[in-house]
Amino acid sequence: MKNVTDSFVSLGHWPSAGSFGFNTDIFSTNLINLSVVLGVLIFFGKGVLSDLLDNRKQRILNTIRNSEELRGGAIEQLEKARARLRKVEMEADQYRVNGYSEIEREKLNLINSTSKTLEQLENYKNETIQFEQQRAINQVRQRVFQQALRGALGTLNSCLNNELHLRTISANIGKLASMEELTD
Repeated sequence: MKNVTDSFVSLGHWPSAGSFGFNTDIFSTNLINLSVVLGVLIFFGKGVLSDLLDNRKQRILNTIRNSEELRGGAIEQLEKARARLRKVEMEADQYRVNGYSEIEREKLNLINSTSKTLEQLENYKNETIQFEQQRAINQVRQRVFQQALRGALGTLNSCLNNELHLRTISANIGKLASMEELTD
């Protein structure tokens, strides 16, 4: 306690201790004011500054944590997208392969169908040609037969007289009668 009273007593020895006035010594007053302000700031501002820094630190940590979560989500979505892309590429390859094989199958079916159709048309053509040949041959036969018949009739008419004619008719009637007896 003695030290505290000595410090008050020593204040009395100051030359300006008895009067209240302005100190014009800028350096000594600024240092005193500066030390008082710094002391007050440190004493009272330490908690506020500490709280501000802690809040700032927490916001930064939260931002980092959120960024990491978003990054993790983005990486997960990227992996899902890559997996879907691989799946779609595999399906596209499968469709491409199936499409090519389907095209080849359709091509072979079309070739086979066209070949069968051409074969049928060739058969129809050959049948038509044979039919037309047969018809032409029959027409020629009929004409030849008619001409031969006309020629034979002409020859018969010119060569036959009534007696020969009657004998031919009698011979033919005899043949018919004998055929009739055979059938009965």
